[in-house]
Amino acid sequence: MASITFPHAEPGLHSAPAASSSANDLGYFASSYEPSNASFQIQMNPLSSHPPRTPRTSVTSSSQIYGAEVYSSQEISEEQTHIEVEDVSDDEDEKFHQDARRRIRKEAVWKELLTTANGRDKTFKLLQYSMRMYLLFHTSVASLGNSKRQSWENALFKRLETAIAGFSLSRKCLILFNWLAPLNTILAENSTDPFSPAKPSKRKPLLHTFLHTSPPVLLELVNGVSDDISTFSRLGLIGRRTGERAGRFADWCWFVSTLVNLVENGVERGVILDLKHQVESRLYSESMTGATAKSNPSANKVDQKELERLQRQDYWIQITRMKLLMDLIYVSYNVFRLNRAKSPVQTFTGLAAAALGTAKLYDRHKTALVKATKFT
Repeated sequence: MASITFPHAEPGLHSAPAASSSANDLGYFASSYEPSNASFQIQMNPLSSHPPRTPRTSVTSSSQIYGAEVYSSQEISEEQTHIEVEDVSDDEDEKFHQDARRRIRKEAVWKELLTTANGRDKTFKLLQYSMRMYLLFHTSVASLGNSKRQSWENALFKRLETAIAGFSLSRKCLILFNWLAPLNTILAENSTDPFSPAKPSKRKPLLHTFLHTSPPVLLELVNGVSDDISTFSRLGLIGRRTGERAGRFADWCWFVSTLVNLVENGVERGVILDLKHQVESRLYSESMTGATAKSNPSANKVDQKELERLQRQDYWIQITRMKLLMDLIYVSYNVFRLNRAKSPVQTFTGLAAAALGTAKLYDRHKTALVKATKFT
């Protein structure tokens, strides 16, 4: 029987019988298929027509075979640590924010509020219409009871009426030259930036700039000039007839600007409600799929904070809308010269607008103090 010659075989094996040849073959293949590092090293026949293949290292060799996670335990621990650090920092910021709002005194907020002309205007308006409401209520009760006023009551009413007129004139003086802000906005559109590297373009005529200004800015400018003319008339610097005409024109500007602000307020609230609906839908979908604050803490906290921020914005937008409605009712009596229940309606709407405007300005100054405390 012919013997089979294997490559790399010892010379003594060529003349061995078939049994010994089979044993040597088994020993050869056993040594060739010894495992090393969980992979097989296969020696191919060099006379074979098939080229040898390069062994590849398994991607999941370091993980489990069934149901194993591809990421290592170190990466998972680092990610969890990062999420925990972010959650702790967010909780600390929220706690600091709440503590800062509690620590800030009301006197400090009023101090900051009264340092601005707008804050003094709102405060004087609140005092003015509070006095008017007291006079209106006291007069109504006295007329129902048919009781005569005493001498001290007449003196008190005269002092209150004088104080009301003084607060009204003081508020007019506080808003003098408010037309400078819209004027600077208009002139800034016509001027060129001196720090711009480009060549300065040709300056447009001033009339062209005014005609192409946005209507709200132009309306604010005209309203400010008319208010100043009316104030100068009350101070005795301009004739009474001119002051009355300027005051009536200022009322028309106030009426139109209030309508414009109401439209802008409605559009802004529509955007806020749309964003709230998206966040609420996302939170509802996460709750239905089983995602909770423990399973997905970062996304859930972001959505919760965004929802709280949108709810706060929506609240103050509604406060602004109520104030604008009160202003619209008040100025409508002056524009359309309505006389029926003019005094009580204007007193109530003026007091409500003053309270809402002061509350909004108070919250703005308190938020600014909280931010200043955080950065210091």
